[in-house]
Amino acid sequence: MLALRLKTELETKLANLAEKTGRTKTFYAIKAIEQQLDDMEDYYLAEQPYNDWNY
Repeated sequence: MLALRLKTELETKLANLAEKTGRTKTFYAIKAIEQQLDDMEDYYLAEQPYNDWNY
């Protein structure tokens, strides 16, 4: 379980997308986190060996 406080603008965009597509805000929040987390893992995990070697 994770609780988040979103900026009003982001909450509005999320609500509008959910309403227009018939999906839930939770669906889009999970999708956004999954996609961003995949990118962040790629970046930070690839960066780690370089940092280890450089220090």
